[in-house]
Amino acid sequence: MALISTLVDNFNDNIVGPDWGNAYGGVSETGGRARCPCVAGNYAGYQTAKVWTLAGSSVYLQVPVAAAANGATVEAQTVFAVITATAGTNLAFNINTVANTIRCESNVGYTDGAAVSLTYSAATHAWLRIRETGGNVLWDTSTDGSTWTNRRTLATPAWVTAAVDACALDLYSYRNNGTTNYAEFDNVNTPASSASVYFASAALTADSAQTASATRSIVVSASLTADSSLDAASIQAATASAALAGSSELGAKTDAVDTDDITVQLSEPRGGWTVSQPWI
Repeated sequence: MALISTLVDNFNDNIVGPDWGNAYGGVSETGGRARCPCVAGNYAGYQTAKVWTLAGSSVYLQVPVAAAANGATVEAQTVFAVITATAGTNLAFNINTVANTIRCESNVGYTDGAAVSLTYSAATHAWLRIRETGGNVLWDTSTDGSTWTNRRTLATPAWVTAAVDACALDLYSYRNNGTTNYAEFDNVNTPASSASVYFASAALTADSAQTASATRSIVVSASLTADSSLDAASIQAATASAALAGSSELGAKTDAVDTDDITVQLSEPRGGWTVSQPWI
């Protein structure tokens, strides 16, 4: 089931993307917005394929520019609608700058006699949302895409729950006559601040104290490729020196005969010996 809340486009690439394969009437992406020309007698719109489900889901967007009246006598429309395969059956916000109204519509055969009509305000109705929950369809508006005000609640039409993967989002403009201009849509299911970067400043005085504790870090180098993980462990090595002193004794073992207990006796020579000095 493709919930319509998963359809997301901020139009920042200035290319009509594949999600809008049924776009018609010469639409374009300009300045990071979806632009629909509002031409007398012609419809122009960003439309998806009928592959989405609204039941249990929601869709919201921003309307930075509603098509101005520019001489139209009946209608200059800027419309945000969830449609089905049945022509004229849809849920919609319909802004008409000729009448200066915004209508919350549940149309069958292109009409809704019970539509809720409000005085249109570009600021108050800058963001629009259609959602289905708890057996009801709700139409909500917002100034900032964050805080919402409910404008109409209706028991969920049978076609909403039956149209599983069969709904489309249609963002279009139309005028009956007058001078051509355009309507613009932006930020489908995405807040305007989703890619914002915020900067903050702090005033520091001389000799101020830093309260954050210091953190010791070890820097190692590694050759990395895209989306690779670093699994090398860092090793801290220490080198130390020491001065060593030592003394030793050299001992030698000798096999000489111990003569301390030998007594030498001298006596007169016996016969058979040849005697020389000093014995003569």
